[in-house]
Amino acid sequence: MKFLFACGGTSGHINPALAIAGELRRRHPDAEFLFMGTSDHLEADLVPRAGFDFKTIKVSGLRRSLSPDALKHNISAVSKYLSARRKVRCVLREFRPDLVIGTGGYVSAPVVSEATRMKCRTLIHEQNAFAGVTTKMLAPKVDRVLLSFPLARPLKCDPKKCTVIGNPVKEDFLNITKQQARQQLGIPAEESYVLSYGGSLGARRINDVFIDLARLAACEHAMTLYHGAARDYSYVCDALKDVLSSTDRIQVREYIYDMPLRMAAADLVIARSGAMTLTELAALGKPSILIPSPNVTENHQFFNAKTYSDAGAAILLEESELTGEELYATLCDLVFDRGRLCDMERAARTLAHPMATARICDEAEALLK
Repeated sequence: MKFLFACGGTSGHINPALAIAGELRRRHPDAEFLFMGTSDHLEADLVPRAGFDFKTIKVSGLRRSLSPDALKHNISAVSKYLSARRKVRCVLREFRPDLVIGTGGYVSAPVVSEATRMKCRTLIHEQNAFAGVTTKMLAPKVDRVLLSFPLARPLKCDPKKCTVIGNPVKEDFLNITKQQARQQLGIPAEESYVLSYGGSLGARRINDVFIDLARLAACEHAMTLYHGAARDYSYVCDALKDVLSSTDRIQVREYIYDMPLRMAAADLVIARSGAMTLTELAALGKPSILIPSPNVTENHQFFNAKTYSDAGAAILLEESELTGEELYATLCDLVFDRGRLCDMERAARTLAHPMATARICDEAEALLK
C-alpha cells in the first residue's frame, strides 16, 4: 500500500498531514509513504524529521493585486505550476500511490490536480471554517473532502462527498500529561510556566509585544517565559540581549520542535488562533490568550478565537490595541489564579475532537476499498 501526501507553507498544513500519516503508518506498518512540498518552507525540515521520504517541487502562490510586481510574480507562479505538474506526473508514474492526500497550502494544488487527472484516488482536508483557494480549486475534482468545521460558505461540489470530521492532531498531543512533561523538561511543579509563539512563520507584532512583556517579567522574577520567535529570532535575541544574559527564566527559540512537550508543561499559552493551534490547545486542555492575525482570509482567526473565548477557554486580545503592559497584566491575572485556570482547562477540553485523526484514516481506508 502506498500513500502520497501534499502539504506545505506553514505547520497548520504540515502537521495535519504528519498526524494522518503517523496513524496510517501505525495501522499499516508495511505501507510506503512519500511527501511532496517545497524546498524552502517548513515541510522540508519537518517531514524528514518525522521519518518520511520527501520530494520537492517549485511552486508559489498567487498575489491578489494588479500591481506590476504582482503581475510579474503571478506569471512566474503559473509557469512554476505547470512545471510542477510535469514533475508530479513523473513521480506519480514512478511511485504509483494507492491514495493521494492533500492538506492544504498552494503546493497541494499541482500534486492533487495531477493525481485526479491520472485517475488516482484522492482526498483533501480543510482545516479552517473558510476554505482556502486550493481547497476551492480541488473540491470538485477529488473523491473525498474532509472538513474541520462546517464551512461558512459551501464548496462548489457534490455535498455528499464532504464530511465534517475535525482537525487531526499528532498522537504526541494526546498521550502526555502536564506532570510528565514537566518531569521530562526539569520544570518544578510549582513554577509558573508560560509558552508563547506567533505561528510557525512568526509574527513581528507579537514578537515586539513579547520583548516588552519579557522585560516586565524579568524585573519581577514571577514566571518563566518560553517563546518561539521564528524568522524574527535574531531580532528578538538582539533586543533582549541583556535580559537573556541575566536570567534563564526568559528563553527564546527560533522554532519549537518539541511543541507537544512544551505545551503540555505550560500553565498557559499565548498564541495566534489558527485552526491547528486551537486543536492542539483543546487536545491538551490548555488555557490561552489568543491574539488573532488580522491578515487572514475573512478575518477567520478572530472568529476562531471568539469560539474559544465564548466557551470560557481563552481570553481574546486584538492585535491593533495590544501592548506589552496590557498583555503582562492579563497574563498575571490568569497565571496566578489557579481556580480560573482550572475552569479554562475544563472548557478547552470540551472543544477537543480526539478521534479526528482516526476518523480521517477510516475515510482513507474506505476509499481504498
